[in-house]
Amino acid sequence: MFGCSPLRLWKIISFNFCLQVLVGNMADINLKEVTLIVGVITACYWNSLFCGFVFDDVSAILDNKDLHPSTPLKALFQNDFWGTPMSEERSHKSYRPLTVLTFRLNYLFSELKPMSYHLLNMVFHAMVSAIFLKVCKLFLDNKSSVIAAVLFAVHPIHTEAVTGVVGRAELLSSIFFLAAFLSYTKSKGPDNSIVWTPIALTVFLVAVATLCKEQGVTVVGICCVYEVFIAQGYTLPLLCTAAGQVLRGKGSIPLSMLQTLIKLIVLMFSTLLLVVIRVQVIQSQLPVFTRFDNPAAVSPTPTRQLTFNYLLPVNAWLLLNPSELCCDWTMGTIPLIESFLDIRNLATFAFFCFLGALGIFSLRYPGDSSKTVLMALCLMALPFIPASNLFFPVGFVVAERVLYVPSMGFCILVAHGWQKISNKSVFKKLSWVCLSMVILTHALKTLHRNWDWESEYTLFMSALKVNKNNAKLWNNVGHALENEKNFERALKYFLQATHVQPDDIGAHMNVGRTYKNLNRTREAEESYMMAKSLMPQIIPGKKYAARIAPNHLNVYINLANLIRANESRLEEADQLYRQAISMRPDFKQAYISRGELLLKMNKPLKAKEAYLKALELDRNNADLWYNLAIVYIELKEPNEALKNFNHALELNPKHKLALFNSAILMQESGEVKLRPEARKRLLNYVSEEPQDANGYFNLGMLAMDDKKDTEAEIWMKKAIKLQADFRSALFNLALLYSQTAKELKALPILEELLKYYPDHIKGLILKGDILMNQKKDILGAKKCFEKILEMDPGNVQGKHNLCVVYFEEKDLLKAERCLVETLALAPHEEYIQRHLSIVRDKISSSGFLGHPVFPADDKTSDGEERDKIPTENIEEIRSESRPAQIIKTNGDKSHSKSNKQLAKNTDKEAPHKTTKDIKEIEKKRVAALKRLEEIERILNGE
Repeated sequence: MFGCSPLRLWKIISFNFCLQVLVGNMADINLKEVTLIVGVITACYWNSLFCGFVFDDVSAILDNKDLHPSTPLKALFQNDFWGTPMSEERSHKSYRPLTVLTFRLNYLFSELKPMSYHLLNMVFHAMVSAIFLKVCKLFLDNKSSVIAAVLFAVHPIHTEAVTGVVGRAELLSSIFFLAAFLSYTKSKGPDNSIVWTPIALTVFLVAVATLCKEQGVTVVGICCVYEVFIAQGYTLPLLCTAAGQVLRGKGSIPLSMLQTLIKLIVLMFSTLLLVVIRVQVIQSQLPVFTRFDNPAAVSPTPTRQLTFNYLLPVNAWLLLNPSELCCDWTMGTIPLIESFLDIRNLATFAFFCFLGALGIFSLRYPGDSSKTVLMALCLMALPFIPASNLFFPVGFVVAERVLYVPSMGFCILVAHGWQKISNKSVFKKLSWVCLSMVILTHALKTLHRNWDWESEYTLFMSALKVNKNNAKLWNNVGHALENEKNFERALKYFLQATHVQPDDIGAHMNVGRTYKNLNRTREAEESYMMAKSLMPQIIPGKKYAARIAPNHLNVYINLANLIRANESRLEEADQLYRQAISMRPDFKQAYISRGELLLKMNKPLKAKEAYLKALELDRNNADLWYNLAIVYIELKEPNEALKNFNHALELNPKHKLALFNSAILMQESGEVKLRPEARKRLLNYVSEEPQDANGYFNLGMLAMDDKKDTEAEIWMKKAIKLQADFRSALFNLALLYSQTAKELKALPILEELLKYYPDHIKGLILKGDILMNQKKDILGAKKCFEKILEMDPGNVQGKHNLCVVYFEEKDLLKAERCLVETLALAPHEEYIQRHLSIVRDKISSSGFLGHPVFPADDKTSDGEERDKIPTENIEEIRSESRPAQIIKTNGDKSHSKSNKQLAKNTDKEAPHKTTKDIKEIEKKRVAALKRLEEIERILNGE
């Protein structure tokens, strides 16, 4: 201990004190109480384990790369809650790295299986409820404390925070929020002295709570109220009297008050420091919200003030009567209050009167009851301030999850009121009956509400039952149906969204995308044009992004992607991309999509510029490095392409397209030393895409290159098993058999190939060769060669082999005419001339010695020996392996999803010839010449 550094010693002391606060000071919470709370929570939330990732979970969990082990841990402290860098303007500015860290731990143990995420949320809710019970016992008797904790545990308003995975930010923040408060309650020593360790720990826990969610900092306000009115026992009149005496110079500040001021100054200074750091983290920029997110925030006076004040009783009503819950309260859910004559202002007036009465009672009169009410009001009001729009606009109108901590104050008020009523014998039984009914109905409502979170469709349909004036809900139901490929039904919901909110840009974009999916391009373009017409016009000197949601700019991307399918409108599409870039020079997706278009327009150099610009904005995007590799392939720079593929794989080792296409590039390079790495990448690819036959086929081609015939056969068979009509795999497997003296095994494979592709010329040549030389089926071979000539009369190889058939049939005159015709097609082929001479010699001779047999095809038109039929060259990688470069953005759906189609290597039959292969071919040609000499000797009767 004495050898420890001061920092380590402080950590040990802090850790031990944390344990004391969270565990040691829980000694007055007995096992029965904890068991009751855990049992109640299990009964209410067991079905949440069977819910999936819905709504905001998709962006925070499924699309968040910060969860992946490949992402450096430091990225969690550089990005927002959704994985977007805090420096980017599109960032939500929600800085909750510790919450994301718990998601990452979930991912480490179960990847993206939602059950573990929901289970951990249940555990955290139980922890919060247990700590809340401890807090209640500071102000309530034992029975009332348990009632408050049980009511908090079962309250239906918490389903969004507990069953929705992203609600974990509320749960974690609440744990440290309550722990900080409990720690602060230990800061008063004997004789009103200051105990600094609990205060230091409180500051630390406040910082941790804030790193879980921003509202954690509000516990400092609760600590201040506790210090003044609970720990020191002041009332508002007493404070006013003491302050008046000091100001009039009739007395000095009492020592106890001075100590209180010191503690408050330390707390406030620490809080100010945390706020300054938090502002620095968001780089002094507030997130960009639109009038659709929070209509009142952009409304004029007095509409803004009247509406914001009305939202307070709305939130209070949800705590009091959580019968109609909704996952999204944005847009037109709560109509704006535009007049003082609006009847809803009465609810606002009544709410403030009631709140004011409670406030006056709690601040003016001493006693335990007033202290309890005061702390309940503080727990309700102070944590709600960040969501109240008082200091800065927020991206929602009402959000049930932000009521998680305020509901603690509500539960304390209810339990305290019940205690007062139950103490009167006349109401005792009735109070128990009413309390039991409330807890039971709340528990049943929570259990039923959990099922709403089972899927996005069930969640948003339940929301539409509560509110049909929110276009976002109609859009989200459409998205859920769209994910199920039910485009016709999705279109109805998207169209309804445009009727509910005619100026909703996102709704018109959704309609356009759905029309596109239904191949109704004209209607799709009209919808995109309508969305584009709703975009705010550029005002000189005013920042455009401040008036529009960043994802709405995707209307330009979607419209350009639609019209560029028409080759005559490529320039028009490019103009749209450039227009989007002019509006937001940091619009990365516009550069990406424009780069793809420029490749299509055969402008690879400009495409390269576009991708390099995008990389300046995001160098950690594996897709960008991959796309740049494709550009280098277009520029015939395979080495640079491979470097960029490798960079993409460094950022994302499981990047499927980079694995596949880099492997093909290595294979085509002809460098033997690259084959092991190519094989490794293809193996990784098939592990990621086990149902893609192309991966197995290319593994087979690699094995053929390495003369590993047995392995090649296995891979080809796997490819064919997955895709029975795989043209290239069928042909190359037959070719493999023919090259390894297994010609008879090749025949059924060729039959299968020709069943799917009856015009496959090389398959017909190979089949005819095997029939004539192995099966001695001259007639069958003849049919094959005749069919080739029907399709391609100028095919020299097929024509020559048919001449051989005529010779086998002893029709020498017909063979002669055939060879003359063949020679006319290929006048420079010496072997045809020799064969013609031999046949003419036979015609002029008086008889035949034996029965000579030509080879089915001594040589091909390029001089290769025929019995080793050359395969078709693989197409260039740029035409075989280019991905769909259009990465879908926020404009395509309500949340960002990267969605690229994997390129299919559909007609690949053999790799390019390497130097070594060419040497092998030369050896084969020499062997073929010797064989021709032997045949000629037979034909000449030698």
